[in-house]
Amino acid sequence: MNKTPSNPVIELLQAHRSIRKFEDRIVDDEVVREIVACGQAAATSSNVQAVSVIQVKSPEKRQRLAELAGGQAYVASAGAFLVYCADLHRPAAACAAQGGEFEPGMTEHFMIATIDVALSAQTAVIAAESLGLGICYIGGLRNNPAEVAELLGLPEQVYPVFGLCLGHPAQDPEVKPRLAVDAVLMQEVYDADAQSAHVAAYDEALSQYYLSRTGGNKDSNWSREMKALVGKESRPHMRGFLADRGFTMR
Repeated sequence: MNKTPSNPVIELLQAHRSIRKFEDRIVDDEVVREIVACGQAAATSSNVQAVSVIQVKSPEKRQRLAELAGGQAYVASAGAFLVYCADLHRPAAACAAQGGEFEPGMTEHFMIATIDVALSAQTAVIAAESLGLGICYIGGLRNNPAEVAELLGLPEQVYPVFGLCLGHPAQDPEVKPRLAVDAVLMQEVYDADAQSAHVAAYDEALSQYYLSRTGGNKDSNWSREMKALVGKESRPHMRGFLADRGFTMR
């Protein structure tokens, strides 16, 4: 029988939790730099490196970003706060410096930049967690992306993908269960017929997790959450905002 592989890296990855309560301690600038540098080591399509990270220290800006993200107080209280941006401004300038003409609005370029951000940020998260820090992604910045872009002075061809809280954890939540591996890992072709059984099992597991974590105060599951999320419009302003940033998609 094959033994399931395990090592400290695998154990770290499988122990990931989002942290929303932090000790009142800053994260040292050199630690932040090292974490971001680890993110830079992630794979990047065609070496475009279409990622820029803005560290926000100003208490006033942090508070404003917390408000723009929907009142998420940990944006202001975390030991460090970073905004990860998809950045085609820098490669466009490099193109122009070589006598080329940047081709705006390409969907593929937009995808490259957005995927680069996700890869870089998640690699940075692993580095942070390996140092004992906690993290929380803040997609809520996309609630008011134009205001965030103005606050951070973002030029055209740059947009804020999400924020990232870093800090010393002041809580120790359980690991949230995920879908079974067999729901995600398929062989040769997509297996749509098996999904209903996998989702039903996951709904039960997630329901028990919520009841346990909240002392019986949250009665929900994955399917109900998906109904609330994908069963309605979600940030329809993003299309217009991205077009205003130069991401016209063609």
